[in-house]
Amino acid sequence: MTDSAIDTISLIPQRPPFVMIGSLLYNDEKVTRTTYRVSQQNIFVEHGLFREPGLLENIAQTAAARAGYIAALKDKPVLVGYIGAVKNFEVFSLPAVNDELETEITVGNQIFDVTVVRGTVKCAGKLLAQCEMKIFISQSK
Repeated sequence: MTDSAIDTISLIPQRPPFVMIGSLLYNDEKVTRTTYRVSQQNIFVEHGLFREPGLLENIAQTAAARAGYIAALKDKPVLVGYIGAVKNFEVFSLPAVNDELETEITVGNQIFDVTVVRGTVKCAGKLLAQCEMKIFISQSK
């Protein structure tokens, strides 16, 4: 993948108001990075802060962008994924409206339609949240 950011709306099955990522920055065999600027209109913003469910969905959508990018490279449709399990979800701090999030997922294992990823969300280099997530990809569009 080149160094230029890619708008993610075409890479994920989610649509507004449920989009929690902005640009795909990087993707290789194991690592994917996205950014997202927290908007006041986001459904998970409460009292000016991006709440825990939004952080979790941000990690999941980063994994979805990875799958969508790979599908696009193969000229295939974007498939729907489901969070099968979340392990060790930790939130250290909540970002505020207008904060720019940097999210990274690292693929641990991928067996058939199941991918296990470790995700981190940072803002200005500070770790905000992390977890391990098991994601199932539906093979029907």
